[in-house]
Amino acid sequence: MKSLHSVFCVSVLVSLSSLFTSCTMKKEADLLLYDGKIYTVDSAFKVADAMVIKDGKVVATGSNDEMRSQFDARTEIKLNGDVVYPGFIDAHSHFYGLAIMLQQADLFGSASFEIVVERLKLHRMTYEPKWLLGRGWDQTLWENKEMPDNEMLDKVFPDIPVVITRVDGHAVVANSKALEMAGITTNTVIDGGKLEIRNGKLSGLLLDKAADFIKEKVPTPSGEELSGLLVTAQENCFGSGLTTVTEAGLTKEVVLLIEKLQNEGILKICIYAMLDPSDENIEYFVQKGKYKRSRLNAGAIKMYADGALGSRGACLLKPYTDDPENNGIMVETPVTLEKYCRIAFENNFQVCVHAIGDSAVRTVLNVYAKVLGNQNDRRWRVEHAQVVDESDFQKFGKFSIIPSVQPTHAISDMRWAAERLGPERVKNAYAYKMLLRQNGWMPLGTDFPIEKVYPLHTFYSAVFRKNIENLPNDGFQIENAISREDALRGITIWAAKACFEENEKGSLEPGKYADFVILDKDIMTSPESELLSTDILKTFVRGEKVYSKTDDGN
Repeated sequence: MKSLHSVFCVSVLVSLSSLFTSCTMKKEADLLLYDGKIYTVDSAFKVADAMVIKDGKVVATGSNDEMRSQFDARTEIKLNGDVVYPGFIDAHSHFYGLAIMLQQADLFGSASFEIVVERLKLHRMTYEPKWLLGRGWDQTLWENKEMPDNEMLDKVFPDIPVVITRVDGHAVVANSKALEMAGITTNTVIDGGKLEIRNGKLSGLLLDKAADFIKEKVPTPSGEELSGLLVTAQENCFGSGLTTVTEAGLTKEVVLLIEKLQNEGILKICIYAMLDPSDENIEYFVQKGKYKRSRLNAGAIKMYADGALGSRGACLLKPYTDDPENNGIMVETPVTLEKYCRIAFENNFQVCVHAIGDSAVRTVLNVYAKVLGNQNDRRWRVEHAQVVDESDFQKFGKFSIIPSVQPTHAISDMRWAAERLGPERVKNAYAYKMLLRQNGWMPLGTDFPIEKVYPLHTFYSAVFRKNIENLPNDGFQIENAISREDALRGITIWAAKACFEENEKGSLEPGKYADFVILDKDIMTSPESELLSTDILKTFVRGEKVYSKTDDGN
């Protein structure tokens, strides 16, 4: 009996020791998410039940039992069936432009120029600005669909400079007061831009570099005011599930301000910055190699080849179908484009060129090909690539050139795209599936604030080719829709890859930053009719919660 008692005691001690050892062997972690559905978006597109985070990075993903048995986390979030995705990345946006727009009159959706003027009146009464600014008008929404002039602006606002920007940012209307203050006359010539003259006088309509010229004369916010606007822009991004944004064109001054605010913990959003091709940027950033900081990566030069299709500034091989005397505007010459491409090539910088019309796209592809020579891993990008001649598609793959597209543009433009391009040419416009085939991957963006700050609309437009009213019923040129998996990759891992950041973000794999978003629906399996009502519940950057729809303590 004594021997049996001893054996029993030893057995109990061994069991207790094993239990104690197993408990003490649990690894410490900061956060455990469990009881949900976690799309890792790794190469196998693995889906997990739970995820563990420590020091701002993903430690592991797996089943609920595996993660709970292996890790002891200080904080736990029970997902209750909610769905986790890598943090959304906008591959082409204007973060600074969004911030600036926050202090301007909102002209988006105005159904007539008279409504534009009424909104300007209200904005002036409310804010009493020194310059009256607005953005978002779109003549394609008006009954006559004609580009406006400044006659009404001069009549209603004779004593204050007024500059209002079209939705695409490539056209403005300025009243006579603003033209005078900017020193613009009928004799002014601006290469790469157009000043419209009607009946021997300036109409106030300025396109592309002419629009840029007057916008540069407008006082911009600075100091605490600008910092506050950037923080508000950040809040809009976090609320939409964005954790990284690609900023399509910045000055040195703004880049360094963003870095300062990030270092101070005021801006937590991560930014991949394309740089304006100024001498200052070339000297400070490009010639010193890629400028990589904790949340800031300035690794690209951004240029414009042409204007926009909506304002008939996109450069086409053949004239506009609805404007037979007009081929659009080439903003930069091939010589200038090649000059900066060679500077970038020599300094291992990326090049990103805005090209919308088929002539501009061909020009950029040919300049890239001349400098690159063959397939490569430079990841030079054609931003938008909206209209591509059929013979030019293969150049993307042949020279490893990346099309960077914005699916909501197709849906915004579908009302009038065929009028601009004609029934045959429009078939090679917004051809996302054809572009995706060239390299097997393609980053997606919104181009906010031209479109809404909402990557789920990007996803929906790419997959279903419909607007938020679920129109057209069969989808716009549905043959160029892409799959849900490809669309999700386009706003996560492929967008990261387009910025050379795929090894640190874009998927929820061990060692990568814990940037993720929690949604209330599974966008990979939910019926189409439910997708547009999907809610962003929470957004995390490097394991830190930066947005929550409700204050639930987690």
